[in-house]
Amino acid sequence: MIDVFSPRGVKSTGEDQSQVPFVADTADAFAALGMLASHPRIDPKRIAVMGFSRGGITAVRSGVVPIITGSAPSGLRFAAHVALYSGGCAGALAVTPKPGAFSPEPMLFVHGDADDYAYMSDCRSYAQRIAGAGTPTEFVVLPGARHKFDVDNSRRINLPFNTKTKEGCPLEYDLVDFKMRDRRSGEALSPDKVKDIGRDLCADKGASVEGDGKAREAAGKAVMVFLNKSFK
Repeated sequence: MIDVFSPRGVKSTGEDQSQVPFVADTADAFAALGMLASHPRIDPKRIAVMGFSRGGITAVRSGVVPIITGSAPSGLRFAAHVALYSGGCAGALAVTPKPGAFSPEPMLFVHGDADDYAYMSDCRSYAQRIAGAGTPTEFVVLPGARHKFDVDNSRRINLPFNTKTKEGCPLEYDLVDFKMRDRRSGEALSPDKVKDIGRDLCADKGASVEGDGKAREAAGKAVMVFLNKSFK
């Protein structure tokens, strides 16, 4: 498991995600890939990346071809990508799914349909578009599960000050053309337009988290089935 926060003196980014740049998460993941691939007992072609919430953003973005080309260790890439209750399915961190943007390595999303932190509707739509662009992509729905369903604490905890992206935020970034776009129309947006849309349609606060043993067990099974199939 990669500790992105502690070495940088950060305990939590829930209320301020900018404390650690998202590019640092991805850089750490690729550094781990290089380290693991150098181990004599590890097959470098069978290393997957799995991320939860903010980590799900890295699990997805590490499958984007321009990011792999610019950041992954030479000759290496992850064999599979697993994103659980992932962030980044909508908004400026979402990479436009288009042919050639994502690598052919398979991807799995696992999401609770009661998640009010990272909305399932956005991730399911995103997964469908990634699949449509040519990457084998699966989506597993966990009925009634909320954000952080894998934790032991089954008490619902409200987080009124945590930042999140509004459901249906239309922003996304085209990493092939290096343009921020409105996914509803495909229009390339000016900085002022990005700011306006981000303020009115994307920025929000307040969410809840809740552990769910049954959902965690179901997610674990889904991940193992996916990885066994991906690693053959």
